[in-house]
This record gives sequence, C-alpha cells and structure tokens, in this order.
Amino acid sequence: MTPSGEAPLAPPRSVPHAPARVADMRRVEVSLGSRSYDIVIGEGLIDRAGAEIAAVLPGIRAVVLTDETVARLHLTRLEIALQSAGIGSTSVTLPAGETTKSFAQLERAVDAILEARLERGDAVIALGGGVIGDLAGFASAIVKRGTNFVQIPTTLLAQVDSSVGGKTGINTPRGKNLVGAFHQPSLVLSDIALLDTLSPREFAAGYAEVVKYGLIDRPDFFDFLERRREAIFAGGPERAEAIAISCQAKAAVVAADEAEHGDRALLNLGHTFGHALERAVGYDPARLVHGEGVAIGMALAHRFSVRMGLATGQDAGRVAAHLQAAGLPTEIAAIPGPALDRPTLMEAIAQDKKVSRGRLTFILTHGIGRAFVARDVDRADVERFLDEELAK
Repeated sequence: MTPSGEAPLAPPRSVPHAPARVADMRRVEVSLGSRSYDIVIGEGLIDRAGAEIAAVLPGIRAVVLTDETVARLHLTRLEIALQSAGIGSTSVTLPAGETTKSFAQLERAVDAILEARLERGDAVIALGGGVIGDLAGFASAIVKRGTNFVQIPTTLLAQVDSSVGGKTGINTPRGKNLVGAFHQPSLVLSDIALLDTLSPREFAAGYAEVVKYGLIDRPDFFDFLERRREAIFAGGPERAEAIAISCQAKAAVVAADEAEHGDRALLNLGHTFGHALERAVGYDPARLVHGEGVAIGMALAHRFSVRMGLATGQDAGRVAAHLQAAGLPTEIAAIPGPALDRPTLMEAIAQDKKVSRGRLTFILTHGIGRAFVARDVDRADVERFLDEELAK
C-alpha cells in the first residue's frame, strides 16, 4: 500500500474528448511585461493545441518532450493537432518517473533538440506532468541560451503548480531541484479532460498543491475546498473553478516576485519538509510521490508553527483532517518502508534552496491563510520537532 492508502499507481486510462470550444475556455494571464503569457484552461484543449500555439508563436517548428506513459495516452493527438496547424514537430519519449529529472536525461533531451536543429525562435513543448515540464523547461532554457517553451501539463499537480511560473530544473543526489533556471513559457495549455486518465492516488497528490493556495493567503478558498472537495474529485464544474483559482493565485505571486527574492517563497509551503522526505526515500514513487510529500510537509509546517507558539492546534488539526479526507498522508509514519531518521532529514533540509548563509528558512503560519517566510529558524528547534514527529 502507498502512503495515501491506494495501491501503487495504476496505468492511466485513455479518455477521448471533443475538441475544446472557445466559449468554454478560461484564460489566466501571468503578467510579466513583454514576457506575459496565458494559461488556457478547458476540456479538449490538446486537440486544438496547434491552433493555440500557432497564434502565439507563428511559423515555428517544435520538439515535443514527453514520457512513456503520457506518450501512449496523448502524444498522437498532440502530433495531429500540431500537424493540422502547420507546425512540424519531432517527438522525444523519456522514461516516466521522478528519476528522469537527472543530468543523464537532460543530456538526452538537449541532444535531441540540437539534432532536430531547433532555432531559438522555435519551441520546446512539454507534454506531461511536473517531471517532464521541469526537465523540458530547463533544456529549453539552456539550448542556444534559450528557446521558446510551451507547457501542456497532463497532471493536476502540473496544471496548478509546476507548469506556471518558469521554475525549471533537475534533481541531484544532494537534493531536489538544486540545478535549474527561471525560464518562462510562452503559453500553458491545461486540458482538464486529461485528468480523467489519472489514478486516484495521482489526482489526490496533485490536490495537495491546490490546498496549498488556500493555506498561504486565501482562507476563503480553503473554505470552498472543504465544502466542495468531493465535487472537485468527481470532475464537476468545481474542478475547473479550483484549477482556475489556483492558477490565478500562483500567477499573482509570480508577477510580483518572479525570481523568488521575497514572497514567492510562500509557494514553498510544505516543500522544505516535503522535499527532505522525498530525498530520504530516494524519490521512490512506491513510497512517496511529490504531492504526498507536500501534504505531509504542510501538516508538519502547521504543527511546527503550533510548537513554536505561532498558530493554534485547532487550525493544524483542520488542515490535517482535510488532507486526510482527500486520501493524503499527514504523518511521517505513514510513509511505507524503512523508518526515516532525523540526521537524514536534517541533511536534506540543510540543502534546501531557501537556506541563506547556512541559516534555515521555512514557510510557517499564523493560521489558515496566514503563511509567512520564517528566516533564521533555529536548527535545534527543528531537530526537537522532528524527534517528536518520528517518535509517533
């Protein structure tokens, strides 16, 4: 069993949908001056992806980077859509899974882009979840010092988080996302019909990132999620609304602090703990996937805030209860396999990107919707807290 109580990820189902109607699509702008771009949200968007891309990047050629699972489900539809819009393309299929965010697979992607003779005015298209989006975006950023980049996220997590904002990168044995670049896409196409192919576990993992936006600074959104969680999981109009609100929340933060010098760090709520947990299990998806790590991390961040006298236990309990109702883990002990230890977790936390001159930085909270950046957090306080959590 997995931390969320589901069996390991099942092969997703291919679910055909009619092409998106313009009237049914939502657009969220990421306002970055001359580099502004739209997030387009709707059902069936993959079948009109060529037209949407050609409208923004006329006359381009493209390299599509995807993974084996997504290629089997969605690649042919995208290739047809590109061809119908007059966009010549080459497709490259990489292995599925977090371990693909590596130097080895980055080299393979870069070589394929160069072999296709892509020019700087052409585009790399990421078709997949957060792993492919991060890797493809980084490859796009470094080939010829930057090519155009288009995101077509196929998971809930990617649609509400990793596809938006221009963070790209890969993992190393020393930690997650430690090598990368800021490289904004020219367009994000979020086809919410593609989410029907996700397993329940993978959808729940993405939902953790949706919850995050309510916990940062939108308590009304968290209230909405508490009331409408079942409808969101069922795929009703509430799902599209939750995705749009999440994208609006991230777009606003990115527009105000693109390079994460200030408040953009709030988007890492739960991630300092979560990334440490992912590294500690060796990025093994049978034990923990990213959204599950974030769920545990957010619960830990709220409990640590309570321990530090910053927030109430009532709010921390409410957060944990909602995540658990969504099928997400909230305790380190929920991770299957060998028990984790404090030194391993602290080593990973010390490598977190937010660490400044050796001082630990966490996103903590004064309550639901009241997150803040806590700098120079005492290492001893973190160690004592982890000892308590690991003893549960």
